[in-house]
Amino acid sequence: MDWGLEAERRLTEIAACSEPTEGVTRLPFTPEHAAANAVIGDWMDQAGLAVHLDAAGTLVGRKAGPAGTPSLLMGSHQDSVRNGGRYDGIMGVVLPCLALQKLAYEGVDLPYSVEVLAFADEEGVRFPTALVGSRALAGTVDPAVFDMTDRDGNRMGDALDAFGGDAAGVARIVRDPARILGFLETHIEQGPVLEREDLPVGIVTGICGIERNAVRFTGETGHAGTVPMQGRKDALVAAGRFISAIHDAAGQTAELRATVGSMALHPDAVNAIPDRVDLTLEIRAPEDADRAAFAARARAEGERIASDAGLGFAMDRTYEQDAVPCSPMLRAALAEAARSHTGNALLLPSGATHDASALSDLCPVGMLFVRCRDGKSHSPAEFASAADMGVAIEVLADCLRGLVP
Repeated sequence: MDWGLEAERRLTEIAACSEPTEGVTRLPFTPEHAAANAVIGDWMDQAGLAVHLDAAGTLVGRKAGPAGTPSLLMGSHQDSVRNGGRYDGIMGVVLPCLALQKLAYEGVDLPYSVEVLAFADEEGVRFPTALVGSRALAGTVDPAVFDMTDRDGNRMGDALDAFGGDAAGVARIVRDPARILGFLETHIEQGPVLEREDLPVGIVTGICGIERNAVRFTGETGHAGTVPMQGRKDALVAAGRFISAIHDAAGQTAELRATVGSMALHPDAVNAIPDRVDLTLEIRAPEDADRAAFAARARAEGERIASDAGLGFAMDRTYEQDAVPCSPMLRAALAEAARSHTGNALLLPSGATHDASALSDLCPVGMLFVRCRDGKSHSPAEFASAADMGVAIEVLADCLRGLVP
């Protein structure tokens, strides 16, 4: 069998489990999700896995190993953003199923148990939360999320229960870390590095830490036609200088990302000088120390710009998520397998959050990235080739062979 072409066929098949929109729109606990689970359940069955739905709505396929051995978890999420692509998340369910099916064809019995997990909701599009399935296994899910509602007023706990889950029973599915070998997630890169290096796969070193900050510049408004340019206290001009300085400074730190993605100004009138600008500053880095140092640098730069112009400045952190290093054991196993198939084992961080970040509270985690065309993701233009997915399946299969419980 051409495993890469089979992966492509399966991804085309499950892409039809979508709302009738451009690209793929598949939200948790919906008819589209139910249709997808029926397809995924068949894949799991073909891989020799026993299938069940857990309390958090995760579809689980399990093959028991020798008595008393721990379980290696694999998988990713089945849901998509609105008008998303065919690969993000769901490819990380397809490829492990095929890797296990390939090993079964070859008569390989692994010395540990394996599970493939298709999480219900990683994207957080329908409900204002995310990573519920993976957090449930790690014991870190907040019960309050089940009272959250979607834009139609549907309560998450009710939607989960109607789907076949059990919101009240989620606390009972927490896994014992001593029984888990690790979690291995396969995902499209969502970036251009592998394509630039002409490599089909790469090994993730860790998932970047993230912080978000609310930034405010405060000046004085006035009539656009009567206040002289000299001596104006224009909050937007200061904010512009800050944004430019942040952009330039971020380029001086390897693998750090800084983004101003939202901005609002007051009074927001064509003929008035802005007296207040509110913006967001998000910082991501694979090392938390680098992220903290950059945040301090940004704060100092904002204070300097505001002081020079006679303006007020405030910067308050609104969100923080620590970086997650990938397991040296899983990294080494993936790297050895990648080198045998590509001659290279490129190491790179993940700037995006994944289910692996939540499961790091339970067990060692590892990630395999697959090249995607033009680095595009969360878009109908998302694409990974059958050939690259075929290499990823070979790498996964070899990695599984090499792991020792």
